[in-house]
Amino acid sequence: MADDVERGRAAFDRHDWARARSLLKTAEPREPGDLERLAVAAHLVGRDAESISAWGRAHDARVAAGDRDGAARCAFWLCILLLLRGEVARAGGWLSRAERLAAEGDGPARGFVLVPAVLDALGRDDPVRAAALASEIVAAARRFGEPDLLALGLLAQGQAAIAAADTARGLRLLDEAMLGVTAGNVSPIPTGIVYCAVIESCMDAFDLRRAAEWTSALHGWCTGQPDLVPYRGQCLVHRSQVLQAHGAWDEAVSEVERARLQLSDPVHPALGLAFYQQGELHRLRGRAADAERAYRAALQHGREPEPGLALLRLAEGNVEAAVAGVRRMLHETGVPASVCGIRAAAVEILLAAGDVAGAGAAADELDRAADAIDAPLLRTIADAARGAVLLAHDDAAGALGYWRRARAGWRDLRMPYEEALARVGVAQACRSLGDQDAAELELDAARAIFERLDARPALVRITRLAGSRPRSSVLTERECEVLRLVAAGRSNREIAHELVISTHTVARHVQNIFAKAGLSSRAAATAYAYEHHLV
Repeated sequence: MADDVERGRAAFDRHDWARARSLLKTAEPREPGDLERLAVAAHLVGRDAESISAWGRAHDARVAAGDRDGAARCAFWLCILLLLRGEVARAGGWLSRAERLAAEGDGPARGFVLVPAVLDALGRDDPVRAAALASEIVAAARRFGEPDLLALGLLAQGQAAIAAADTARGLRLLDEAMLGVTAGNVSPIPTGIVYCAVIESCMDAFDLRRAAEWTSALHGWCTGQPDLVPYRGQCLVHRSQVLQAHGAWDEAVSEVERARLQLSDPVHPALGLAFYQQGELHRLRGRAADAERAYRAALQHGREPEPGLALLRLAEGNVEAAVAGVRRMLHETGVPASVCGIRAAAVEILLAAGDVAGAGAAADELDRAADAIDAPLLRTIADAARGAVLLAHDDAAGALGYWRRARAGWRDLRMPYEEALARVGVAQACRSLGDQDAAELELDAARAIFERLDARPALVRITRLAGSRPRSSVLTERECEVLRLVAAGRSNREIAHELVISTHTVARHVQNIFAKAGLSSRAAATAYAYEHHLV
């Protein structure tokens, strides 16, 4: 048994979590440090029930040894793991015990037990209280030289600053928190927590470059530990978001599906985020039924489906439902960073509803937020919103400047889909000013991006704007049948099965459709089908 303990410790030190858990479990250790190693290893391979049991035994061993501070820290981690599992009552009981034990001693546990209070303050939109508590955590960490506590404290300070709209300071604090994490000075569980929280905070602060950088670092950390279960799913969701932003939509779809599977067994609090991300990718590609199912699943797992669901309703032509969705969210959401995405969607939806004044008010709020937060991504969102509102006011000259600035901003951020949308805005402004050649060049460039991404709703819109017409003879009835199935996203094999014909025949029909209509891709064929009311 002693040999198993030694081998388990060695496996733990080299981050071989599965072997460490197996050896330590077999050895049935009694030393508090070994029980804590077993608890950590079990958590990292997804055996949370085992982990909770081991933390409880470690707590009892610390109490028996008279180590109040160590026992308090065990109770704290029990509280955190139970909160992640949604067991709020048990988590509260362990937190109370941790607070009592910490108060009886003078050690780092006095800082650890403040972490749940910070989370509660942030959840209640009270950044002032969160900042005060976070400062106490950092002071305790520096006093006792505790790197885990320092990372958590700096994270809390950064989140509180961002919530208070002091974004530049908040991001600097998050970077400082990551110094210890990336240097390997922080133990595995807080490392995973800090990674995921920092990336979320960067997304909330509209700092896509930072989010992408830390997502890449988190991916490397997870990849270096093949048997790691927690944090890997969240990492994949964030990777999907970054890949989507940078135009790698097929990879984004694959990564978020892997995330959904990882987060489903056992169910993780981030599962709702994974479903929402799936809904976004389905919506952008015109898969309305799949998008709606994903948004509904997101809501069932605690993630508000707006503004994605409202934008889906707009794409379906249900403008009234879209307006109701964004207006409700505008009234419910008060945090400056989180409401910006709702306001951007509100501009598009309210303009479609003819509420130019309402869209203008939302664009004004985006301008103010961009001035306060000073993030290139948010500034570009605000410019695009202002360009859309000015176009609705028939101020094409004013709109053109904003749309050109938005186009340049999206290009700098390497976000091709949004760049293509800005090109459409530039084209509309140029057309209103009588420059048809410039408008056609912008639309052609946008169309090429939408076709590459398979962004079918955007292609439908751009085809209507371009005023395209059939370029050759009318399609046959069978070709129309095939085109409808192509527009529904079916493969040649699936079309052959549905129409009871060979795949070779389907390929010939598709080739004829492309030739007759002057098309170059299945995405363009989908847009053609919608434009000519074939679906």
